Formats: sequence, C-alpha cells, structure tokens
Amino acid sequence: MRFPNPLVKGTLIKRYKRFLTDVELESGDVVTAHCANPGSMLGLTDPGLEVWLSPAANPERKLRYTWEMVHDGRALVGINTAHPNGLVAEAIEAGTITELQGYGSQRREVKYGRNSRIDILLKGDGPACYVEVKNVHLSRVPGTAEFPDSVTARGAKHLVEMTDMVAQGHRAIMVYLIQRGDCDHLSIAADIDPNYDEGLTRALESGVEAVAYSCKLTLEAITVENAVPLARP
Repeated sequence: MRFPNPLVKGTLIKRYKRFLTDVELESGDVVTAHCANPGSMLGLTDPGLEVWLSPAANPERKLRYTWEMVHDGRALVGINTAHPNGLVAEAIEAGTITELQGYGSQRREVKYGRNSRIDILLKGDGPACYVEVKNVHLSRVPGTAEFPDSVTARGAKHLVEMTDMVAQGHRAIMVYLIQRGDCDHLSIAADIDPNYDEGLTRALESGVEAVAYSCKLTLEAITVENAVPLARP
C-alpha cells in the first residue's frame, strides 16, 4: 500500500477522545488529526513522539489530516487500523501469505455468524476460508509484538464465531498483522486480556488457525513482509 501523497511530519502533543490527536507540525502550526484507532495504543501516545500524518484528499474535510505512523523510539509503527484488511488482501494477491493461496475469489466485509462481518472471505473448489485480520502494534519488549493492547470483548466474540465456522466445515484463520518491522515473534498479552488468551487457546484446539506477519514501513508505503511465529505456552 503506497500513500497517495507525501506524509507530513510532526510532534505528538496529545491524543484524546480516542479519535482526536493534536500534533505540532514542523512549521510550528498545531493541527488536530483524526486517529483511526479505537484501541488503547499503549506506549504510542506519549507527548513528544515523532508522528506522520496523511493529508486528506478532500480539502473541505473537517479534519485535514489522519495520523498514520509514530516512531516509538525503536521503530516506525503503523497505527491506522483502516489499513490492515487492505494490506492483507494485497498480500494474498501477491502470494506473500502462503497459507492463503489457492482460492479463486476474494471478498471483503461479508456478513456471517451472529450479526458480524468477516474481514476477508476466500472461496475456491473446496471449503470456504474465513479470514479475520487483527492489527498489532504493541511491543513492550524488544523483538516481541503483542496482541491485544486492551481488553477486547469484540475480539473474543470473533474467536467464537470463527470456531463456529470450523464446526460447519469451513476453514477459519486469524491473521495478526504487525504494523512494525522490529519484531520477530508475536505473543498474546494474557496479562492485559486473559479472556482473549483463553479464547484463542480454545479456538486453536477447535481447528481455527492463526498466523502472524510483520510489515515493512517507510514514509512512502506499508508492505506485508515476513511470517513470524506465534508464541504459545
């Protein structure tokens, strides 16, 4: 995924009301940018961090910028949760995610389960494949990516629904997309959400699959790059 316009560098002042961020640009101007991330963003919202914003295509939009990336002192981190589904879809088409090859069609945001939508539905000659994408940006220990960064009842619900798809004879796979390039494995943050950790264990035992991929981030593009192991007890 290439950014259509050059990103604008700034310094984080504060994030508030979940979806708003005040940033001081290099010009000295202070702007309010949209933060497309409903999570806690643990470790990524400290005042003074370097951030990069994308300018809105529509100059009449109320918030003229969207927060895209932050440098947490170790790496560039992608925080825009609107991107992972598209990034994974691109990676499937490019053959990067080897576990999801061999399907003839790909659809996104398809209704399924209990009033939910699956991120990507793959179909071919055999069973359908339900793909749930989770954005990962938390890293409290160098080299280790972690999910989730806050309690996620919605994420736990998705695990149950994916398990239901397996019981119906379909394939279901969790794709944890790490929007940073400095981690060589993924761990579940059981101390943050033990219920999610337990739910994933049950889902895996029931036949749900899980893979993790890291991304290469530059100021021009974000690309799904390498498979990394999912560390389980």
